[in-house]
Amino acid sequence: MSWLADELVQRGHEVTLFASGDSRTHARLVSAWPRALRLDPAQPDPFALHTLELAQAFSRADDFDVVHCHVDYLAFPYGRLVSTPVVHTLHGRLDLRPLIHVLTELREVPLVSISNSQREPLTGLDLNWVATVHHGLPMRDVPAVTTASDGRYLVFLGRMSAEKRPDLAIAVAKRAGLPLIMAAKVDRPDREYFEREIRPQLGHPLIEYIGEVSDAEKWRLLGDALALLFPIDWPEPFGLAMIEALACGTPVVARPCGAVPEIVRDGEVGFLADTVDELVAAVKRVDVIDRARCRRWAEAQFSVGVMADHYES
Repeated sequence: MSWLADELVQRGHEVTLFASGDSRTHARLVSAWPRALRLDPAQPDPFALHTLELAQAFSRADDFDVVHCHVDYLAFPYGRLVSTPVVHTLHGRLDLRPLIHVLTELREVPLVSISNSQREPLTGLDLNWVATVHHGLPMRDVPAVTTASDGRYLVFLGRMSAEKRPDLAIAVAKRAGLPLIMAAKVDRPDREYFEREIRPQLGHPLIEYIGEVSDAEKWRLLGDALALLFPIDWPEPFGLAMIEALACGTPVVARPCGAVPEIVRDGEVGFLADTVDELVAAVKRVDVIDRARCRRWAEAQFSVGVMADHYES
């Protein structure tokens, strides 16, 4: 959201961003809470604060030409209460029964998906889809390594959660005989899984867990890597780590779940495979992927400029 808001400001739009008080943005910032919820040790109730945030935004709806919401179904009813056009970008999975019921009752709500695959569970419903807009990165801030990397390690980047399958990434690295650097956060709901399934494997000489990293550390880590491992087994609506790797010129080896096939062209900017054996085989031939092509693909499809173009249109 911050990247999109900044790009729109750069294009001359007047943008007001309703977000946490520690957000970095060139837009006008209005905050209902001083800190990002995930990082706040006070653990405030997110629904209460989102309710306050929505009240702040929609009480001023007449000040705006359009209200663009990114809080999934929480904002749906507000659109009926204002005359200003409202559009909702959905970021989560859409195969959950309570959400399907809400969408069925509010069919007129204008919706944007972040991938085509995200919509698939709702194919039979007559919903008001207005666009699919993939996420985009500020490419000028992402250094690319477009020649063969000296790095002979793999990277796992993201959340240490069961659906992300860091255990599969570890299995692939061990079988391939390659170091794996795991730069990943452990959110509170994922702590039990991490302690049970992942921590016991961190003593292996090929496996290194470094926790969360800064943007600068992330770009260096990805840029010098042989490949990003993305072995998910859930219908992930997008997967930002993949375009971050591609922007750095780093191929992606992934399982073809959710939006993955929309992001990774098999054999061109990485490989898609299902089993551990197939993923290991893909890793062993990833050197054939042209890293400059990975960067070009990311620039053409997943830049913040392309994302803003789609939203403007």
